[in-house]
Amino acid sequence: MSTANTTDANGRTNLPSDLPSPGKEPDTQAYVACAAAGSVGEIAALVEDPAFIARCAARYRASGFGVPDESELRSWRASWPALFTALTRAGLADLRVYLEYGTPGGSRRLDALLLGALPDGALVLVVVELKQWQTCRILDGSRVMRSDGLVTSHPVHQVAAYRSFFQHWRPEDAPRLDLRAAVVLHNATAEQGAALSAAAPGFADIPVLTAGDLAAPRDALAGMLRCEDVLPAEAGQVAAFEKIRWSPSAGLLDHVGTVLAGQPAFALVGDQQDAFVRIRDKAASTLPLPDLPYGAPDGGEAGRGAIITVRGGPGSGKSALAVRLLSHFMHTHGHSSPAFVTPSGTLRAHLLDATRDHPGARELFPGASSLRSTAQRSRAIVIDEAQRMKRTGGRMAPELAAALTQGALVVVFLDERQVIRPHEGVTVEEIAALAAAAGRTHHALELTGSFRCQGSKAYTDWVEALLYGNPVPWTGQAGYDLGLCPDPHTLQEGVERATAAGMSARITAGFCWRWTSAKRNARTLPLDISITTTSPTGTSRVWQAAWNASAELTTPDGDTLAPNSTLWASHTGGHQQVGCVYTAQGLEYQHSAVIIGPDLTWRDNQWTAHPDESQDGTLKTLTPQEYLPLALNIYRVLLTRGTHTTRVHSTDPETHHHLTTLIHHTRPATC
Repeated sequence: MSTANTTDANGRTNLPSDLPSPGKEPDTQAYVACAAAGSVGEIAALVEDPAFIARCAARYRASGFGVPDESELRSWRASWPALFTALTRAGLADLRVYLEYGTPGGSRRLDALLLGALPDGALVLVVVELKQWQTCRILDGSRVMRSDGLVTSHPVHQVAAYRSFFQHWRPEDAPRLDLRAAVVLHNATAEQGAALSAAAPGFADIPVLTAGDLAAPRDALAGMLRCEDVLPAEAGQVAAFEKIRWSPSAGLLDHVGTVLAGQPAFALVGDQQDAFVRIRDKAASTLPLPDLPYGAPDGGEAGRGAIITVRGGPGSGKSALAVRLLSHFMHTHGHSSPAFVTPSGTLRAHLLDATRDHPGARELFPGASSLRSTAQRSRAIVIDEAQRMKRTGGRMAPELAAALTQGALVVVFLDERQVIRPHEGVTVEEIAALAAAAGRTHHALELTGSFRCQGSKAYTDWVEALLYGNPVPWTGQAGYDLGLCPDPHTLQEGVERATAAGMSARITAGFCWRWTSAKRNARTLPLDISITTTSPTGTSRVWQAAWNASAELTTPDGDTLAPNSTLWASHTGGHQQVGCVYTAQGLEYQHSAVIIGPDLTWRDNQWTAHPDESQDGTLKTLTPQEYLPLALNIYRVLLTRGTHTTRVHSTDPETHHHLTTLIHHTRPATC
């Protein structure tokens, strides 16, 4: 891969050949995924050229990162010249540099990555984090608040996590790597840089360079950039680096496998185990060997590819099996760059949070928006909650269709009755038809067990009958604790008692009350949910509560006010806010309290939907007939989150009376 600049007869400088040419979309498999690559000197001559920025945007898009917005382009124009001025002043013009370097799956992009070598042949990687900040407020050791009020990661911790990726994902046969990092705040003062460094005492080897540092003499500046002993890499060394197929290290595999399995001795049982064995065997015949390109006629299914669908209801063990498969693929087929993709931002956030101590794990969970590019890099893909993917023109999500036709082995987990928004969903039959049209094999599996709700399939069957069939009284089968509460006050009291007893407990409700965003410096959350109930004696009471917060909120004193909505179901304080289907789906907690709002009522021996009672902008404009199946699916999700206990209250008196014929009223002390 040549990176030399050339000059034409008119004296104009052409771009290095691995940058996209004007009007041409490059083959994304032909080069490293990034916005630009070349020597520091080559790119330094181009960074202020608008045509160069346009070509970088084209390569950024072709690399699967999406379309860079104007704020991204502004940051390039503002920060790249400052960085390259410093690099050339430091005498580093011959080092190789990658801008917006993308890690596998595209879940991370490094602002800049410098590549050089040591005299002993080891490659040196210097990860550079660029910031335009002038000032920021340090909240704690890992978070800062920018001047615009946005809370973000401490830049030293951020670049340390990027550096950690290369450590945790370096395969055994890769060249030796000397990993380094630096933060460049080219508009900040020395005082701000010193404060940031002091707030990250565990990373003394990661310097924070500010405007004054970038004006230092050549040798001193090279040292500040961690490049004082770095030589230019030879062409063969550059090629060896660019050919590395990053895969998780053994230590990371062990950790992620344990965390994702839920417990060290996690055991799959029943149809979970049967499905695992069948998928494991299919992977053995489908995934090509490390040195065999996908599509080669190797005598197995690797030449065609295979799609496996796994259908199951709430608590059937889909996600547990999905992450166990990911762990297996990582251990046994690491060369296939396995990935776990879910359109549920809440589920993905919990997986990332569970593995936050191992930054390399992040690459295993790329966002659903990058599923198409993930399929270009990963040969083994696990897709969970596939029914949440948005359809286009009445057809399955194009990103999903692309993954199903490109990945060597794609395992799709879905529950067709967990579609909760219009224009989303996919069926097993649709996937089977696509597989047949693409010449791929399709295998359909079903999970029928119940591992939630105390393992009570009787309870999940009761919920199915309540919502979709003929409701029957709950008789307490299999010991599952279901009860009805007369008002939300007793519902909340039960949650508080369960929390005080050490249980995980949450309240969820239909999205029937407006939601307002809390201010970042708030001391309380908006009490948007207001429900008035009347006791048998005629006494009225008003219950008020706050929805979960969209982002983690802290008081001006630094105390946690509310967790981020995506972590509401598991993080401390979540029991003090009310969640909805978007923050509960895919998760579980021991004690579940459910408020059935006025959007779903029981009339004339059937469920009736009232979309005008919804505050969800995507649902409130539907007709009652369109809204009904979605409303039933929403409450099915909410009613099946509790592993030990579920308590229910309906805000509609007639509906609540109907529920009293099916569920015994519980004493206030047990609500």
